[in-house]
Amino acid sequence: MRKEYESFIESKRELCIQNDSFAQAEYSKYDVKKGLRDASGNGVIVGLTEVSQVDGTITVDGEKQEVEGILRYRGYSIEELTQGFLNKRFGFEEVSYLVLFGKLPTMKELEEYKEILNQNRKLPKTFTRDVIMKAASKDVMNAISREVLFLASYDDDALDNSLDNVLRQCLYITTVFPMLTVYSYHAYNHYLNNQSMYIHNPDPELSTAENFLRMLRPDKKYTKLEATVLDLALVLHMEHGGGNNSTFTTRVTTSSGSDTYAVIAAAMSSLKGPKHGGANLKVMDMMYDIKRHVRDPNDIEALTDYLNKILDKEAFDKSGLIYGMGHAIYTKSDPRATVFKSFVKDLAKEKGRLKDFTYYTNIESIAPDLIMAHKHNNKSVCANVDFYSGFVYDMLDIPKELFTPLFATARIIGWSAHRIEELITSNKILRPAYVNIQQPKEYVPLEKR
Repeated sequence: MRKEYESFIESKRELCIQNDSFAQAEYSKYDVKKGLRDASGNGVIVGLTEVSQVDGTITVDGEKQEVEGILRYRGYSIEELTQGFLNKRFGFEEVSYLVLFGKLPTMKELEEYKEILNQNRKLPKTFTRDVIMKAASKDVMNAISREVLFLASYDDDALDNSLDNVLRQCLYITTVFPMLTVYSYHAYNHYLNNQSMYIHNPDPELSTAENFLRMLRPDKKYTKLEATVLDLALVLHMEHGGGNNSTFTTRVTTSSGSDTYAVIAAAMSSLKGPKHGGANLKVMDMMYDIKRHVRDPNDIEALTDYLNKILDKEAFDKSGLIYGMGHAIYTKSDPRATVFKSFVKDLAKEKGRLKDFTYYTNIESIAPDLIMAHKHNNKSVCANVDFYSGFVYDMLDIPKELFTPLFATARIIGWSAHRIEELITSNKILRPAYVNIQQPKEYVPLEKR
């Protein structure tokens, strides 16, 4: 029976390919913006936002010019925001307040906000046992998505889309999300990997980053530098414009009138794809492969040769891609990667990983010119935040199964802000159009087919 089923699937797969494929010329013929992007790669404008700005070009005298990457949260540059808290305090709470509510908090407002977060950092009674531990999954993102949907069962006002209620729900999901993430991993590690399980309660006196490390590690211990770097990572991944895939999913699902729990679960399903939130895992796999073939990170000639093989589809996964290089919007630089890199060397030194850091810095220096030589356009290429984030998480001893969930732990702030903005500013369901190019057919009765 299994062979018959597999044979059926194989034949139908070919039928799908035959009937659902379109030549590139068809997109041009009907002026279709494939991937919601025009021929120059610019996103189709579908809405307005004040949450964040993402730019890699400016227009001068009607012509676009490449510039260093721009990322602003509510009008404030990410460089100034991070410099405002780095080495002074943890920034996730402060910046999340800005992104959610549109203004920088005063000292009193920040303390009040942190108190609200700490008061809500509790899962429903027996939720860990009855939901998280009962259905462990090797795909932690799927597990968390299910758990977010389950939380709706404990909310008497789950379907209420009034602004006050949505704010309450977004804040609650934000506070418990690190718990869902870490506990889901421990359940997977115990039930599927036969390892010991640790369920540590969060400490209300600690920041989000500190609590994440505390709950993750068996001994609850971490260094100040580790917590600082993780906090910075959460801030840098918090928000990135309305056009990225998972945020657009948030706005599309919100526009249909769906509830907060369903909206966040939908965004997570979008984020987990390797073309979006899972990109840093591909960087890690690629770097492992490069280190196997080029033993000396300072052998520039050998690195260049191997990177060319990757670009020529002769090495690694034969995709022709150097993962972590290039971005849909940023050209000269990704400001997140620039800020992140300032702490990567310090962490590498603390962890005894300076040799690995050398691989990254040399590849970042070499790869853009090699990629440009292989491309058919003149758009500049730079390292994006995914190039370094996986390396940082690895140095923090965060298991790879948590790389994308950690991304979601930060991005839930951006999703919440865009959901709120969509509810306030738009009453239209997002409904893009597709051109049907199938010609009419005459129906043939079953007995005559």
